[in-house]
Amino acid sequence: MTREEYIKLFHKEQLNLVAFKRLMDCDEEVLRLVNKAIEKEREWCASFIEDLDERGFKELAGLIRARGQE
Repeated sequence: MTREEYIKLFHKEQLNLVAFKRLMDCDEEVLRLVNKAIEKEREWCASFIEDLDERGFKELAGLIRARGQE
């Protein structure tokens, strides 16, 4: 994830609203940001694999997406 993508996600998930809280007091917000970043990276990987569909990687894309469902 690039710094620009991180900054956009930071604001989209409204972590900027807890900027002056102690880190210990905003666990839920930080966890939400981390999970959203993981989800976006997983989706990027799955999309990349799907683009290689002519080689039969569609199933692999499903497995990458399913990791978040465990």
